[in-house]
Amino acid sequence: MARKRPSPKTKEPPQQPAEAPAIPSPKKEPTDPEKEDMEVHHHPEVEKKGIKEYLLEGLMIFLAVFMGFIAENIREDYTEHKKAEAFAATMISDLKEDTAQLKVYIAYYNFARMNADTLMHLLSTTDIKSIPAGKLYLYGLWGGAQRFFIPNDATYAQMKSTGALQFFEKPLARQAAKYDQLCRNMTAFDESEEAIYVEVRKLRSQIFEFQYNIMSNNLWDKIAPGYVYSHKAADIAKLDSFINSNPPLLTYDKSIFNQYVELVRSRYIERKVKVADKVLAHATALLSAIKKEYHTE
Repeated sequence: MARKRPSPKTKEPPQQPAEAPAIPSPKKEPTDPEKEDMEVHHHPEVEKKGIKEYLLEGLMIFLAVFMGFIAENIREDYTEHKKAEAFAATMISDLKEDTAQLKVYIAYYNFARMNADTLMHLLSTTDIKSIPAGKLYLYGLWGGAQRFFIPNDATYAQMKSTGALQFFEKPLARQAAKYDQLCRNMTAFDESEEAIYVEVRKLRSQIFEFQYNIMSNNLWDKIAPGYVYSHKAADIAKLDSFINSNPPLLTYDKSIFNQYVELVRSRYIERKVKVADKVLAHATALLSAIKKEYHTE
């Protein structure tokens, strides 16, 4: 029996690789010509400047800054000048008061010096007991003379502390500083004599009774002003009634009188007058300089 041949296997066609899914192409929107024109930026061509134009622009900027600087300086100068005028006005007032006070101070000590000199002359030429006691009271009173000069320095002190002194021209500022120093020196000199003044008063209290000292002082108050300001020696004859009353002394001890006279002499009343004269001269010159600088009467 014949064998059946196996039937040949049918070959399957080879599988084709799977195609990748198609990527949809982006949709193209219709173009808008006007929109495209707006999105495109056209930079205008810049015209190049010449060196002259650059120099002109630089010059204009420089002039603007420079003129602003000048305007600011003018404004500051004007402000400072106005402040200086205000300070000058108050300083003039201070100096007027100072000069008036110095004139009284000088006249007072000149008068005190004349009377103290008279006391010294009497004691050096005449026996104490031969001198009318009234004269010793009247002239001896001036050994304890005392007066202080108190400068009006509020304006200068304010200008110095705030830096406003720079508003004055340098020569004027130096002159004001010099005057301030002279005032300080004079004040220090007055204060340095305080201890001697106390000793003079102690010795005077050992010679003269206080009640007659008061009487003598009251008499001088009536007549002294006329002599103080005229720089004349007092007419002691006007005080004859007091002299003739022969008020008693506490002592005739020559050594005590000698100590008293020496202390009075050591007070250098003449030097006090010279110091005050110098301060007065400088105050007068400063006052004149300020008036001239700021055109005030």
